[in-house]
Amino acid sequence: MEENTSNENRKKPVLFWGFITLLVITNSVTFWMYLQEKNKATNEIVVKEQIIVERDNVQDELLQLQKDYENLETNDKALQAEIDAKKEEIAQLLKDAEKHKGDASIIAKLRKETETLRQIMRGYVRTIDSLGTLNKTLIVQKDNVLKELDSEKGKTSSLNKEKDDLKATIQKGSILSCFNITAKGVKFKNGGKKESETNKASRVQKIKVSFSLGENKIAKSGEKTVYVRILTPDGKEMAKNYDDNYRFSFDKSSGYFAGKQSLNYANSEISGVTYCEGKDEFVPGNYMIEISCDGVVIGNTSLHLD
Repeated sequence: MEENTSNENRKKPVLFWGFITLLVITNSVTFWMYLQEKNKATNEIVVKEQIIVERDNVQDELLQLQKDYENLETNDKALQAEIDAKKEEIAQLLKDAEKHKGDASIIAKLRKETETLRQIMRGYVRTIDSLGTLNKTLIVQKDNVLKELDSEKGKTSSLNKEKDDLKATIQKGSILSCFNITAKGVKFKNGGKKESETNKASRVQKIKVSFSLGENKIAKSGEKTVYVRILTPDGKEMAKNYDDNYRFSFDKSSGYFAGKQSLNYANSEISGVTYCEGKDEFVPGNYMIEISCDGVVIGNTSLHLD
């Protein structure tokens, strides 16, 4: 009996310290798991805050872009309709930024679209400035020609000079306007019978460029060849071949075209579409696009491929 009691007394400290050891281990594991969860939660908060900051930056840029578009005004109805459409697009992007404020991929997409709208706006500014300058110049030159005709009537030398000035004025006024310019990357299916849009450079087979020529009563009617010149992200001209068959002249210079289309122009608005391609595969980046007709650059736009 005494021996059994002695054995039980010896077991009690062993059990006690075993229990203590088990508590220490379980508490340590619990504390380690707590630290891991805390760090994870902290990282998630930091990432979410960064996304919100980026969203706020995009919103600020869109608001500023919205103000810039509000300041664009033109008497060209077709061009003004394009500008108004871009205003509505900006308003929708602002709604998307508020709706998806925690989605990093959506915010990144909104930033790209904001930059594209900014580039398009710069093109509008250049077009509006050109139209305004041309209209003012035509009015001044017309008044000058009429005054000179009245005062120098009967003098052959003066009449010849006035005819030359008037001819130059008419030539400027006969330059066609180009609007509704869009550029999209496309790929083809079913042997080229079906096309679909894509902004992935690795999938693009051609760049589809759409445009409209405006009404111009003093321009020469008949067949017009519209050339599309494209500069790749590395600054090179895109062309299927670099020989005389693909060379054309514009603005007292020359270069290579990536696509062209012939239109039967009857002094009224007409639309066209051309598919552009080059020798090399498409690469990611910005493609600068110019449209020329009658030896003059009449429009431009850009396309970004991922």
